[in-house]
Amino acid sequence: MKKIYLFDSSKKEKVEFVSQEENKVSIYVCGPTVYDDSHLGHARSAIVFDLLHRILKTNGYDVKMAKNFTDIDDKIINKVKQTGQSIQEITSYYIDLYKKDMDILNILPNSFEPKATQNIENMIDMVEELITTDKAYILDDGVYLDTSKDKLYGEISHRLSDENSQARVQSNIEKKDSKDFAIWKFFPENEIGYETSFGYGRPGWHIECSAMIDRYLASKDKPYAIDIHGGGADLLFPHHENEACQTRCATNQELAKYWIHNGFVNIDGQKMSKSLGNSFFLKDALKTYSGESIRFYMLNTHYRSNLNFNDDDLLSSKKRLDKIYRLKKRAYGLSYDNFKSKEIGEFKTKLLEALNDDMNTSVALALIDQFVSDTNEKLDKEPKNKNLKKSLLVIIDIINDLFGIGGTDAYQYFQFGVEGKIKETLELLIQKREMAKQNKEFAISDKIRDELKDMGIALMDTPNGTVWERI
Repeated sequence: MKKIYLFDSSKKEKVEFVSQEENKVSIYVCGPTVYDDSHLGHARSAIVFDLLHRILKTNGYDVKMAKNFTDIDDKIINKVKQTGQSIQEITSYYIDLYKKDMDILNILPNSFEPKATQNIENMIDMVEELITTDKAYILDDGVYLDTSKDKLYGEISHRLSDENSQARVQSNIEKKDSKDFAIWKFFPENEIGYETSFGYGRPGWHIECSAMIDRYLASKDKPYAIDIHGGGADLLFPHHENEACQTRCATNQELAKYWIHNGFVNIDGQKMSKSLGNSFFLKDALKTYSGESIRFYMLNTHYRSNLNFNDDDLLSSKKRLDKIYRLKKRAYGLSYDNFKSKEIGEFKTKLLEALNDDMNTSVALALIDQFVSDTNEKLDKEPKNKNLKKSLLVIIDIINDLFGIGGTDAYQYFQFGVEGKIKETLELLIQKREMAKQNKEFAISDKIRDELKDMGIALMDTPNGTVWERI
């Protein structure tokens, strides 16, 4: 198996990835709190860890991937109060929307997608264990983890405090130490919550991930519960630091062998944030660009770098993607099952070598650009070379397997943005043109072609019938 290198956030260096169990890897990625539409930050995290999922699969690993849904949270409760809807109605609605968005972005299915509300008993058990072993204590507003009992606290983020993070959380001055954090929050019994032996209330945010990793993925007989824990860079502290702490205290096991974090999405030079009013929803971008275009655009920036989102770069990236599909069109309709060649193997090896080096998309995409350019040049010289065309289709499939782009029908790709009644009208006009051609009424046929051109539609007559695309 080829060597894979990843940048470990806790070690602050690129290290060789070696899974705990040969040919198997477990990954947990922090998912969304489901009270609103998906934003570009959600999209980027999903795409980054989907890329990692694909790289590991292509390298021969059996991947178990879990991403949670936080469906019990103060923000969700506030939405319940504002709307009068039940918590189930709100969370189910936004979970469904999120899943649809992930499908549009061509994200591979996760092995597990646990909801916090489905794992309350596991969280309660973990809190009880921490209280029983004197690693957590009870105050008037909740149960707190005593970080002094964890000598390794701070080893993940190498930070013990963060003013911005702490400012988001109302702190109890009765805590033994400012670093101590709530693993259970008490609420009056007329509020949404759960009855426990230590008091009525709701789980703290951090405890849910530790409990769900322990239930769905943990290898109890190994030094680490899972191989890889991932999420956005903003989760490193305090969220991931606190997760690691409570898992150590509750199970005497390290949470993850590797910690992987993706960079922020910046809009107008500022970190995307709802508090700043610049949280750009994914649904808004999808009005103008396909999910594949957005995915490709985000893959143009290395996952650890911040992505400065802007329309000019998105349009430039789409034109780069267009070139792949124009090349794919040149082999349209050709059967290529089980076709092999030396060039295919060499290309896959080089592409995988780039991606195995900490997901180096810059080098990988440069290889793809060169492949597109070289293949077009060869086809210009040998336009009827079927083996060359079969080879390019196989290579585009390899690109799709690894990057999740290039898998759309070559003509359908260029039809994005034409929907509904307009599409029905187009199909009717194309049928009329076909009838006119069959009846040798070429003047009518040409008139319809010109009419469609005026509508921004180009027709191509192929051996497999007439296809169209948006100009």
